[in-house]
Amino acid sequence: MKNIVYFDLETQKSADEVGGWDKIRDMRMSIGVTYSTARGDYKIYGEPDVEDLLKELQRADLVVGFNQLRFDYEVLHGYTVFDLTQLPTLDMLVELQKTLQHRLSLDSIANATLGVEKTAEGLQAIRWFKEGKLLEIAEYCCFDVKITKLVYEYGAQNRQLHYVNRFGKKQTVTVGW
Repeated sequence: MKNIVYFDLETQKSADEVGGWDKIRDMRMSIGVTYSTARGDYKIYGEPDVEDLLKELQRADLVVGFNQLRFDYEVLHGYTVFDLTQLPTLDMLVELQKTLQHRLSLDSIANATLGVEKTAEGLQAIRWFKEGKLLEIAEYCCFDVKITKLVYEYGAQNRQLHYVNRFGKKQTVTVGW
């Protein structure tokens, strides 16, 4: 059985706090979450467990996420010399951007395709980290991983996803994963 690992993480700091988007690896991970099809469950990683998270990603047959090449992997590059972009990866944002020539939010796709919405956003997770509310971050991050998994599976099964464009019109995009 192929081990697909769905993955997302939240950070301790914002781009403004570290001096800009060119310093993503300085944002530091607060919580990372995976869902492994081989295990059939979620795993939550705090910053002290980042080595275990890196090992899980390296053992995956495929890592699926949303914006993980530009963001999540770059955060993790602050902890390792291993080039995570060499892992077998499907970044749904990158694939959609190739087709549409613009970026979409996971929330826009999940809402139009599945009728679900994210429960929070990244800046809220940073506030929770500063307040020591790691459980709230873990719950939010698990939900994002679940949405990522459901969006990927819908696209794989139906060969398309839906989104709402900036004019509020529902659109369909063909996917090839």
